[in-house]
Amino acid sequence: TPTSAYTQWYLVRVIGPSEFDSQRPADQPSVDPTLGLYRYVEQRLQAHQAQLTCPSELEVVAGDPAEEIVRLANIHQADLIVIGNRGLTGVNRILQGSVSSQVVGDAHCSVMVVKP
Repeated sequence: TPTSAYTQWYLVRVIGPSEFDSQRPADQPSVDPTLGLYRYVEQRLQAHQAQLTCPSELEVVAGDPAEEIVRLANIHQADLIVIGNRGLTGVNRILQGSVSSQVVGDAHCSVMVVKP
């Protein structure tokens, strides 16, 4: 069952390169432009984590979202990846690609794609 004694959830949020660029005005230098974003993301994940009834860990990483999700699934020997689908279509999907499609193609385990 999803909440058996052997279930371990990893709540993962990958901060993509485009998100770094949008976090500060171009004319303002910053010691760590991602620090505020990391804290915000971590707080949101903690709110979801509080609702779980099984052991869980949080991971906030930076990089290519699909590559990082697959990498973390390999590290943790995941049996299942659950990933959201933003529903991009047309030109946006061509330009931005589909993270969920790439994860489905590259993952070693089952992948469940859900609509938000």
